Amino acid sequence: MKVGVVSDSHGNLEYLRRACRMLIERGAEILVHLGDELEPDSKILAEFPARSICVPGVFEKAYRDPSIPNRILTELGGLRVLITHTPESHENDLPGDPKPEEIRREGKADLILYGHTHLYDARMEEGVLLINPGHLKVSDKKGRPPSFALLDIEGRRVRVEILGMNGEVLLERAFELAGRG
Repeated sequence: MKVGVVSDSHGNLEYLRRACRMLIERGAEILVHLGDELEPDSKILAEFPARSICVPGVFEKAYRDPSIPNRILTELGGLRVLITHTPESHENDLPGDPKPEEIRREGKADLILYGHTHLYDARMEEGVLLINPGHLKVSDKKGRPPSFALLDIEGRRVRVEILGMNGEVLLERAFELAGRG
């Protein structure tokens, strides 16, 4: 299963469309948006022939709306996946929001998809794969170029590509996740 992941577009609909188009061209069956501009961005994702999953960013109005989930624990390609804007709890969390650090510590997720930092990354931590696709801003004070991620999930193996806006590979890693205990 191929999953496209974007985050932190901050209103840059042109880059969001371009990233989604490239992800679909590369076979993404699902598009995941990890927040920061949920309202206009979820409409863009709906333009593409893929299922979409979106969560709001911690400073968005939608984050304070209890009818909109801030974090989603779901299954993708047979893996338990937490979809969240932040990799840890945040002061703007609502009562009852799942706590990413508890989910990780208790082994309730194989994979955590998060944004917020604008720094793309793919790494194992406490036996859980954490992936941040980066951001889709034109420029960012942290110096990283705009980026997004394509995940190829086959059983317990996850191949991660972080891609730039011209389709160049910025980071490529493969992970073999441990079996569930």
